[in-house]
Amino acid sequence: MKSMYLAFLAIVALAVLADFGLHRAGFSVQEATSGPSVRLD
Repeated sequence: MKSMYLAFLAIVALAVLADFGLHRAGFSVQEATSGPSVRLD
C-alpha cells in the first residue's frame, strides 16, 4: 500500500511541475490559441 501512495504522490508532483514548467516556457493554452488582437488579463 505504501508503494501505491508513493506512486500517487509522484504523479501529482509530476503534474504540478509539468504545469509550472510549461507555463514558464510559454506553452499555455491561452498564449497558444489567442491572436495578437486578444487581450489576456
